[in-house]
Amino acid sequence: MRETLEYWLVVVVARALGAMPRPLARLWARVLAFKVYWIFGRLRRVGVRNLEMALPELSSSARKKILRGVYVHLGWQLVEFCRMTRYTRENTRDELRTDGLEHYLDAQARGKGVLIITGHLGAWELSSFYHSLMGHPMGMVIRRLDNRRLDAYVNRIRCLHGNYVLHKDDFGRGLLTAMHAGGTVGILMDTNMTPPQGEFVRFFGIEACTATGLAHVARKTGAAVLPGFMLWEPAEKRYVLHFGAEVEIPRSTDVAADILEGTARCTNAIEAWVRRYPDQWLWIHRRWKTRPLGEPGLY
Repeated sequence: MRETLEYWLVVVVARALGAMPRPLARLWARVLAFKVYWIFGRLRRVGVRNLEMALPELSSSARKKILRGVYVHLGWQLVEFCRMTRYTRENTRDELRTDGLEHYLDAQARGKGVLIITGHLGAWELSSFYHSLMGHPMGMVIRRLDNRRLDAYVNRIRCLHGNYVLHKDDFGRGLLTAMHAGGTVGILMDTNMTPPQGEFVRFFGIEACTATGLAHVARKTGAAVLPGFMLWEPAEKRYVLHFGAEVEIPRSTDVAADILEGTARCTNAIEAWVRRYPDQWLWIHRRWKTRPLGEPGLY
């Protein structure tokens, strides 16, 4: 019964937001975002702590401004998700665009597959959806939602234009299959992990336990690795799907060193984009929760 109630609550809200004009839906989401900001103090404190550690050079007021922006952009992403079923190439022409597509097309043309490094930055749900809408369907590595009816509902929207999902609990085989077929898969690579699934590399100068699966697959298959992020560009007043230059994964005789260095390079790429758009990254996630053996917790 609880799952059914959750499902219909989400569906009703999604349909209502999706039917509203975009400016009105954004206003509603902005109000909701600030309510969440003030009500859920634990999340707010995590965000403040993360910003203190990662960007100590900023003033307290500057960090608070960034954190408030995070909530606004989360609200805006909710609006975009609720509108995605209505999106076509024609009606998104003025609202969405791609930058750096040549990086992706060049990588795809090599025929060994493409791994997209992405993260909880900007409108990550919209990025793969828009890429498929423009004729480039891809796989997405995701975690199943606890509510299976909601999981199916969300995935149906994600996959309207040919995308498909790979679940985190069994994605290795799917990744290898996709790369051997010359496909594309996006991986959210900015979440806290635990050994042995992750290794420690520096993120904003702090040791962060990071997933190594992408580096393993890239090294094994020769797949290209590219950063990809859907970011709100205030000057243009629209979202832009950015593809960055290829990240080289080492391939020497020392496999362990290659994997660690490749993971570090991917993490550095994510950090560079977060630094450019700090108010669009999910600072309320406990990214540095797992610590090296013997180190005290940071939260």
